[in-house]
Amino acid sequence: MPPTHEVTNQAPPLTGHDVAADPALIEGLHREGAGWAEDELHTLGKLAGTEHAQELGRLANENEPVLRTHDRYGNRIDEVEFHPAWHELMDTAVSHGLHAAPWRDDRPGAHVARAAKFYVWSQVEPGHICPISMTYAAIPALRANPELAAVYEPLLASRDYDFGLRTPTAKRGLIAGMSMTEKQGGSDVRTNTTRAVPAGGAGSDGSYVLTGHKWFTSAPMSDVFLTLAQAPGGLSCFLLPRVLPDGSRNRIQLQRLKDKLGNRSNASAEIEYDGALGHLIGEEGRGVRTIIDMVNLTRLDCVLGAATGMRAGLIRAVHHTAHRQAFGAPLIDQPLMRNVLSDLAVESEAAVTVALRLAGATDRAARGDAAEEAFRRLALAVTKYWVCKRGPMHAAEALECLGGNGYVEESGMPRLYREAPLLSIWEGSGNVSALDALRAMARQPESVEAFFGEVERAAGADRRLDAAVADLKKELGDLTDLEFRTRRIVESMALVLQGSLLVQNGSPAADAFCASRLGGDHGRAFGTLPAGTDTAPLIERARYLA
Repeated sequence: MPPTHEVTNQAPPLTGHDVAADPALIEGLHREGAGWAEDELHTLGKLAGTEHAQELGRLANENEPVLRTHDRYGNRIDEVEFHPAWHELMDTAVSHGLHAAPWRDDRPGAHVARAAKFYVWSQVEPGHICPISMTYAAIPALRANPELAAVYEPLLASRDYDFGLRTPTAKRGLIAGMSMTEKQGGSDVRTNTTRAVPAGGAGSDGSYVLTGHKWFTSAPMSDVFLTLAQAPGGLSCFLLPRVLPDGSRNRIQLQRLKDKLGNRSNASAEIEYDGALGHLIGEEGRGVRTIIDMVNLTRLDCVLGAATGMRAGLIRAVHHTAHRQAFGAPLIDQPLMRNVLSDLAVESEAAVTVALRLAGATDRAARGDAAEEAFRRLALAVTKYWVCKRGPMHAAEALECLGGNGYVEESGMPRLYREAPLLSIWEGSGNVSALDALRAMARQPESVEAFFGEVERAAGADRRLDAAVADLKKELGDLTDLEFRTRRIVESMALVLQGSLLVQNGSPAADAFCASRLGGDHGRAFGTLPAGTDTAPLIERARYLA
């Protein structure tokens, strides 16, 4: 009798490749002024493509963090335990500077280099990237208090990952968390009820005592947290260490860890400030303005994260179909599958292109370029809305390319699918991002000028893009029911920006993008690109292994 369990027609593991071997990524790296980081990026990319790195991602998700509120004697300890795989992932991210390198590197393109590394390493496991992102984003807000920044910034920017409950200044490196939202408000942080009272009364040294409940504290095992609370002068921003200078624990009590849809390797907690000690950052009553720099940088990372998820889904779909036979031919050679893969590739390339453009704007704005800051202000809100919305749809279609194999946990696709909605929710869901774009246009008209200045760099190069830009201007000129129409307007803005960047850069995806996303030659699902689309260059740019 022949064997009954011979394995055939299965794709080999997608390992042993360089994750940074991504033409759109490398082109963007050079275009945005960080070509000097290419060697470092390939080093990290090769590490990300190893079987060991992929195994770390699996282990970190299958062994979720555990909350230990008390020790065996009943003493409150408020600790979160992680699998060793989590710590190894964190150590790699920190040692490669994903958490703070641009703040200690004055080379032009430093933020772009960091964004590219973020994009590459996140494909291994996105959950641990949450505290990495918050550490990166915390430093500009912290600088609103120069004395605190002098103490904490060198430690936050250190490339040493030093986990554990100890006095911050006694550690080799620190990680920052964020604790803003409350159960009664969510995005409406001005309704926060947590109170902050000067520790020594009026005219104190900047120390406050905080009391209240936070509904969502990201990365509760961090060394320091940025938080919002109502001070006598209004909503204000504070830095809270988890361990005080005398070695005692700050009165930050972890109530429970959230049982989340995805992002399960990362801990998110409800906490109580029971007379916790904090330090004022910025002025009383200007908490939102103080923390907005942090929010904008984490929003950039949301865009990068969504682009990362698209790339991860795309390469897995291409790899699987390249090795899978169906109806007498490789799946990747069958016309309808090529349409689907190409459509996914167009979306992925558009996402990484605009993400790196925003990283470049962030870099130049940090160096005092007012025009780039104006562009970033509006383009970031617009892009955060759209790219993060596309992520879940892209993940679902990529999963389907693997069929039943994609629905099984071992494929990694379910984890990718569960992760995708987070990026649209984190740092402002769809409505918040869309309304933020509307607010930017109303309050900072120079951002509109800068936005269209960028878009119109491609004027005359593609009639479909030109027509879409003209239609958008008409839409913006109509003030009727403006808020009701905001999503539609912001979607159009995001699409013309992506289309313009692809056209400007001569991307192989430009024609298909303009035909389908701007010219209307597209259905309502992925895989409906127009007949005649040149699929070969789109698919080959997403193919690591033969």
